[in-house]
Amino acid sequence: MSYCADVFRRVRRVAREVAIGNTAVGGANPVRVQSMLTHDTLDTAGCVAETLQLVEAGCEIVRLTAQTKRHAANLENISRELRAAGCHVPLVADIHFKPDAAMEAAKWVEKVRINPGNFVDKRGDAVPDYTEANYEREIDRIREAFTPFVLFCKEHGRAIRLGANHGSLSGRILARYGDTPEGMVESALEFARVARELDFHAMVFSMKASDVKVMIHAYRLLVQRFRELGDDWNYPIHLGVTEAGEGEDARIKSAIGIGSLLADGIGDTLRVSLTEEAVCEVAPGFELARAFGSSSSACSPSVQLSAPFDPLVYRRRASEQCEVNGVLLGGKQPVRVALPQAQCDQLRACGRDASPDTPVELAYEQLSLLEVDPRDAEQMRALQDSPASLVAVKDGVDMPPVQAQRLLAAQLPSGHALLLKDTFVPPDAAHHAGEKLSSAMAAGINLGSLLVDGIGDAVLVRGEKDAAAALHLAYNTLQAAGVRTSKAEFVSCPSCGRTLYNIREAAARIRAATGHLKGVKIAIMGCIVNGPGEMSDADFGYVGGAPGKINLYVGHTPVQINIPQEEAVEKLVELIKAHGRWQEP
Repeated sequence: MSYCADVFRRVRRVAREVAIGNTAVGGANPVRVQSMLTHDTLDTAGCVAETLQLVEAGCEIVRLTAQTKRHAANLENISRELRAAGCHVPLVADIHFKPDAAMEAAKWVEKVRINPGNFVDKRGDAVPDYTEANYEREIDRIREAFTPFVLFCKEHGRAIRLGANHGSLSGRILARYGDTPEGMVESALEFARVARELDFHAMVFSMKASDVKVMIHAYRLLVQRFRELGDDWNYPIHLGVTEAGEGEDARIKSAIGIGSLLADGIGDTLRVSLTEEAVCEVAPGFELARAFGSSSSACSPSVQLSAPFDPLVYRRRASEQCEVNGVLLGGKQPVRVALPQAQCDQLRACGRDASPDTPVELAYEQLSLLEVDPRDAEQMRALQDSPASLVAVKDGVDMPPVQAQRLLAAQLPSGHALLLKDTFVPPDAAHHAGEKLSSAMAAGINLGSLLVDGIGDAVLVRGEKDAAAALHLAYNTLQAAGVRTSKAEFVSCPSCGRTLYNIREAAARIRAATGHLKGVKIAIMGCIVNGPGEMSDADFGYVGGAPGKINLYVGHTPVQINIPQEEAVEKLVELIKAHGRWQEP
């Protein structure tokens, strides 16, 4: 498994230290938590106030959008006001499309993030019949545009983040690699090679996507490529899910994507991107970072085992279908939901168990369940000869749940189905998982990060005390992991200075109007930078096209342009109805 040292034991990847002003990432530093301002970068007072609010909440790095050279120039004023106020948090400029804005921004901030998909290339359409000669000419064009910027950053001690986005790959990359993790990685490496030719190494890399499987696969592939390229390709990595959304769904999705990588020791800085106030991103960011603050005490198996998943391709673990208390699971059955008996009884008593989309399926105490310690060779040998059944890691095992459940999956005969637990410590114990992680984060990390790798035939949620909330949490985790759909799915970007309308207000209205549409995926995007690309698999798109104006999409195709925001949600509902996807609540 070349993307990490050991899938059964967390060993933090060793990255070189890169200074971002007075803060360093990589090396022996803790995972740094950052956020991004929602104010227009021309609003100096608003940006200063929002930055101070973030820093008070603990934010360690602050990013601002700089969509034009004029916006980038105002970073001077923002930086000056912050330093005068005694705030020395590192500032990062976010650049798309504008090399001149990047050069201007580098005068005033400690790091500049560029998107290799659009720093030189203006369009993201695949170019057919891309010849080798054409490709080399494009690389020369990158070298010509990127070199002056790199040399300026080298001279002035600035860092660069090469932030590839799944939604904004260049036509050159799309022609060669398609809309794939391979394309994302190569998009960043094209620019990295130019920087290395100039002996510039103050680089941080990211591979962000709104689809957690794509995001995880891209980061793993990036680290694998670094390992193949040599020890000096040990650059720090920034983690994030591009458009996680809001509320519990967003926290689960972020915990799956970011937590899965942190569990493997990958990641030096992170941002939990929420369609909420920027300050709301800080606490869940630290919750994730602290959950992996030190190397795991988990031990590797005494015998050499293959990883129980393909790190770059989703494939569900094979198991035989079995029946447990009248419920079919394993095989090709959907991943099932189990709750403690007491919560099942509460839900049935109030009639909450009959929903066809989120049924109460299994009571934990009633399961015919084999619970084992995956480190116990004798117990694992006994499973080889036992009839196909439902198996889980037993409570009290002193291993992180991700590694322990991977270890069980690696040794479990294919006939057996696997129950995943969000905690190995019973909820009535004096110290349970909820005291360290919120229930949403625990479910995302300990269940979701395994589900996206195809591991698990049923999930048990015990970290949430409220019965109705626990049921929703279980189904929300299955949906965030992309293994079972129970409601509409939303991809919504966090607001930033590029956002052309009130995205938080719009997201709330869209969810209220369409949240019952099971199987419908709606993308809510603030602008066109990542919008059309990140909503590549959405059924419908709601995208900012001009200030206060909305463009509506069906798939990749814009079908209604410049709708006033106050009319756009109603028009979206009409569009869904016109395409036969509407259901009455």
